[in-house]
Amino acid sequence: SHQKMMLWMRKTFEEAAGAMGLFWGGGVLLGGKLRQGTACLSPLPGVSAGNGCGHTLLTPHSGTLSSKNYPGTYPNHTMCCWRLQAPVGTSLLLAFGDVDLEPSEHCAHSSLLLTDTQTGTAYGPYCRNSIPSAPLLVTNSSTVTVLFNTTSHRSGRGILLSYATSQHPGMGAASSGTQRHPWDVPHLPLTMCFSVYCPAGCKDIHGDIWGNPSQGYRDTSVLCKAAVHAGVIADELGGQVTLSREKGITLYESAFANGLRSKRGSLSEKRLVFHKVCCLLSPACDDVLEIVAFNASSWWHEVDMLGQDRAWVAERAALSTTGHSWAAEPGTKAAWLELDLGTRKNVTGIITKGSSEQHNYYVTSYHVSSSRDRKNWRPYRGSSGQEDKVFEGNADSQGEVSNAFIPPIVARYIR
Repeated sequence: SHQKMMLWMRKTFEEAAGAMGLFWGGGVLLGGKLRQGTACLSPLPGVSAGNGCGHTLLTPHSGTLSSKNYPGTYPNHTMCCWRLQAPVGTSLLLAFGDVDLEPSEHCAHSSLLLTDTQTGTAYGPYCRNSIPSAPLLVTNSSTVTVLFNTTSHRSGRGILLSYATSQHPGMGAASSGTQRHPWDVPHLPLTMCFSVYCPAGCKDIHGDIWGNPSQGYRDTSVLCKAAVHAGVIADELGGQVTLSREKGITLYESAFANGLRSKRGSLSEKRLVFHKVCCLLSPACDDVLEIVAFNASSWWHEVDMLGQDRAWVAERAALSTTGHSWAAEPGTKAAWLELDLGTRKNVTGIITKGSSEQHNYYVTSYHVSSSRDRKNWRPYRGSSGQEDKVFEGNADSQGEVSNAFIPPIVARYIR
């Protein structure tokens, strides 16, 4: 087991009196070089292994990883190994969002070790009394192994790292920890645009966001997490985001969008506004599309206690409709609502809402399909392209929930 192997390595180190090195997975660290083996025993590229792994999303171009329970105290006697693999011809850049491991001599009790398996160069081990010298580590390799290892300890948040490739050098911070944010640059004029690369996996990292896409976000929000909420990047891919720093507002309203709930926040001096195309002062591609016709698998013909009829027909599905909405016939399985846009359109997102305050009905999740001819339907799979994407819907009948299509849908019919 991993535990037995780690005990063997620890025993070897303790008995090697006078040895100028540490044993990691069968390898020896001497003079910053790794010899006789690698830093991890297990994983394939883009895979993590071990019982100490926390939130992890690894892609060839970027990713985010953390220890188990982060930012809570990491567990005793645990390890995790991640192998990062970038495309051939590129090199990896790693951002240390947080490294908070209980101090010990030579970081022998809890440690973070990074190894460049192509050149044999090792970085670390790191812990609280031996922290990285800079928040960004620039390697010359497309393959880096990350090893997190612990024994008994009392405190420590653990680790949070993100990475990108040399194709995307302007990487944004995963957290508000040690990294300096681009908008903190002194004398940066208001409304001036700048660009940041956000790694994949920012949606589920620790940290808050205040605001919404239409208002902008409080400048204390986690930038890349706010970018996912705003719908300018997909969490599973990450990507380049363009934003401006503008004058703050008195109150930031909460909103649920793209699987994230932002907080309601008070006055701030500055706010962050994301731009979808060319850094225009108002986001592009946000016009509401006209729906020529509605169709549905069925509709509910309601007769209330007073004998009055109410038709929950497809046409009542328009967001601007007052009163009750569309609803399928009760008991219907695989119900669907179909929108005809008249001609082929570029569809970048969707907003859903429940029926009304009077009728507390709403849809909690849904799939999306599209068609150009209403005969052949293609399920939307998002940027991953592996499985049909399930969109998070509403949690009540009053609030609006938005979801972005990244990449956009090009079609006439949406179902």
